[in-house]
Amino acid sequence: MTDPGFTVIQAIIDRSGSMESIRSDAEGGFNAFIADQRTQPGECRVSLVQFDHEYEVVYEDTPIADVPRLRIAPRGRTAMLDAIGHAITSLGVRLANLPEDKRPGTVLVCIVTDGLENASREFNYDVIKTMITHQEQVYSWTFLYLGADQDAIAQGSRMGIDASRALSYGRGNSGAAYRAMSSAVSRMRTAVAAGAPAPRDAAAFTDEERSQAGGTPL
Repeated sequence: MTDPGFTVIQAIIDRSGSMESIRSDAEGGFNAFIADQRTQPGECRVSLVQFDHEYEVVYEDTPIADVPRLRIAPRGRTAMLDAIGHAITSLGVRLANLPEDKRPGTVLVCIVTDGLENASREFNYDVIKTMITHQEQVYSWTFLYLGADQDAIAQGSRMGIDASRALSYGRGNSGAAYRAMSSAVSRMRTAVAAGAPAPRDAAAFTDEERSQAGGTPL
């Protein structure tokens, strides 16, 4: 049995050139998200990858108390699918190497981008959708997708991410988007720890969160 008090968060953050206009807000939003999650009960470890046309592992399996502040240096294009594919593969291997009772009860993959895919070479939408569906159905991972100035529900659906866990946000509303993400993550962590029968449902974004982020209700 996995450990219901142990959470792993895999963040996949866009740093492509178009992020320059919202760099400060994105950094502040992510740093506030980490600060908020530090206040939640239970063990939590965080991994971060950033992507443009390349994929960079910033840190892996870091205790949340030790997570450094995010710094983004925008550049390049948007190879989002490659970043997601590599992150899923790497995290899956690391968790598979843990004894069952040492594995996290909650695994959350949080994808944040301000643009659309335009540079991936190794993974495509069909492959990513298969990977995400497998991890959710077989291993109970949960995926959140936040997209600025786009139909995040449609984009998330192409990757197999449920509409309830996809959030569109306005370019000037990064702070609200990250607050919504933190609330969704906190709700799910609480639900898993309490033994709720369908804890993933707790990670759905509310209409109020969608409105505050500048998106539209489901």
